[in-house]
Amino acid sequence: MAKPTKPASFEAAMSELETLIAEMERGDAPLETALLSYKRGGELIRYCQEQLAAAEQQIKVLDGDSLKPLDLEEAE
Repeated sequence: MAKPTKPASFEAAMSELETLIAEMERGDAPLETALLSYKRGGELIRYCQEQLAAAEQQIKVLDGDSLKPLDLEEAE
């Protein structure tokens, strides 16, 4: 089996994941295709989680190592 390709970006991974989910929800794919889609979906989820964790770490660095709750009243 070929090594899966790394998504170009978080947004590309989310788009591919949404497409896979829609295809799987239709339920008309052969079993082998459904299993491959499920595996690819797991890979995409892990990639997205890693990207979000990296973004969170960058925010912590920018905010002095602490995440602060969003205050919508202050933002207005």
